[in-house]
Amino acid sequence: MKHTFPFLLLCVAMMLLISCESHTKNDHKKKDITAKEILGNPEFVAISYGGYRQQTRDIQPTISEQKEDLKLMAAMGIKLIRTYNVYFAESSNLLQAISQMKQEDPNFEMYVMLGVWIDCKNAWTAFPPDHSQESEQNAAEVDRAIALAKKHPDIVKIIAVGNEAMVKWATSYFVQPAIILKWVNHLQNLKKAGELPENLWITSSDNFASWGGGDKEYHNDDLIQLIKAVDFISMHTYPMHDTHYNPDFWGVPEDEMHLTDLEKIDAAMLRSRNYAIKQYESVVNYMKSLQVNKPVHIGETGWTTQSNEHYGDPGSKASDEYKSAAYYKLVREWTQNAGLTCFYFEAFDEQWKDAKNPQGSENHFGLINLQSQAKYALWDLVDKGTFEGLTRDGKPITKTYSGDKEALMKDVKVPPTQMEIKESKKQP
Repeated sequence: MKHTFPFLLLCVAMMLLISCESHTKNDHKKKDITAKEILGNPEFVAISYGGYRQQTRDIQPTISEQKEDLKLMAAMGIKLIRTYNVYFAESSNLLQAISQMKQEDPNFEMYVMLGVWIDCKNAWTAFPPDHSQESEQNAAEVDRAIALAKKHPDIVKIIAVGNEAMVKWATSYFVQPAIILKWVNHLQNLKKAGELPENLWITSSDNFASWGGGDKEYHNDDLIQLIKAVDFISMHTYPMHDTHYNPDFWGVPEDEMHLTDLEKIDAAMLRSRNYAIKQYESVVNYMKSLQVNKPVHIGETGWTTQSNEHYGDPGSKASDEYKSAAYYKLVREWTQNAGLTCFYFEAFDEQWKDAKNPQGSENHFGLINLQSQAKYALWDLVDKGTFEGLTRDGKPITKTYSGDKEALMKDVKVPPTQMEIKESKKQP
């Protein structure tokens, strides 16, 4: 018996040592985790984030407000968020908010793909935009991103140069691929020189067509060099927009006319998801045709819940909470099964995007609205108590429609038939 007590003490000491080593390894892994380890990892669910709550970006979200949002996103399982620019205080405040939360709770984990906004010369001015030259503001924007990446290497794991900055329908500001390539190469060179973390990944986040997956007018030597220069391709796909602009996949075909209304809607949403997959594959195929093989992830996709324009009634009838939820779940299922990261657009509604038109589609892409209500896509999380004890603007997260699905479904419209779509195209 006299030997038992020292033996027990030795066992306890060994267990404590093993526990400490385990915690140290976990902390070390969190500190040093790289974009390569994060992207495509189903444990790191991604989302696009804008914390604006007012009708103007002149009123920046506070760090306190962003902490509310971070807690909500973390509860949803989000560990990777995407921002869009660094010229407003929002992104720097967000990084401060994450840093503070990590200090308050060492187990808190959130990483960022930091967006750098790129414009052409004369963008957003009274002068004609010059798409062959860049804005004088771009250099300062890149420098701000560099400074933030250096200050927060434990959080900023990716820098995305430009948001839909090459797609030609962005007529107010798009640039040629050479300009994006210039800044991507600049950042890659800073990595080689040791001035940025070597594991920081650099990309550009743009429409699938801009990455070579669409019209051949985008195919040029600068794009080829850009594809070779980025660490991965971040591509956007928006079937929701194409329910108006390219609706061949959307309308109810003749062989589905016998289905119930709900079956017609579900079939249309499945085709929408498959349409997104097709656009993804078009980018992968173009990349591989260049003898390049690197990751391609979804930098942005989403589905609005309201619209008084092209996507509502009497338009394509695409915008409502049922269809948005269906698309969200189908896309999450596809990307996670395929080992892809998907920055779903977006976490919260933002009303500044179309401030003069409250019912405009751009204001309603969020999974949570400005009344602190979870839309139908997240009703199951409310039921599970995921948001219990959490608030936004001091209000608990409740369900839209007061949780009444029957009331919700009254706002859900069946897509037009393919014949109706063809006839509408003939009209001037």
